[in-house]
Amino acid sequence: MFTFYGTIFSEKGFMFYDYVELADRTLIAHSEIKLKDENKTIEVQFERPRAEGGFCSARCELPSYKWIFNEYFSDEDIAFFEEFLSHNAHTLFKYAECGGIQIA
Repeated sequence: MFTFYGTIFSEKGFMFYDYVELADRTLIAHSEIKLKDENKTIEVQFERPRAEGGFCSARCELPSYKWIFNEYFSDEDIAFFEEFLSHNAHTLFKYAECGGIQIA
């Protein structure tokens, strides 16, 4: 089950756009397009509430699939996210280019 969003929020001067919420309440958002060494990149943020309070949080850069940080997600979670990204990277870049999902 997925719930799609179009909400925009800002972090450290970069725009992030909500992409999808998974059934386990993991929220996935992507950044706007960034130029890094003349190549287009985006960052993808994963967040999920923790039973103990606070959030699990991780961020991955595409197209390199380099993990920028991971706080509290398991290796199994990260493996799932990597598979998710491999199936969604092209769509994430598409939405990043046009300013997020445009929902009427």
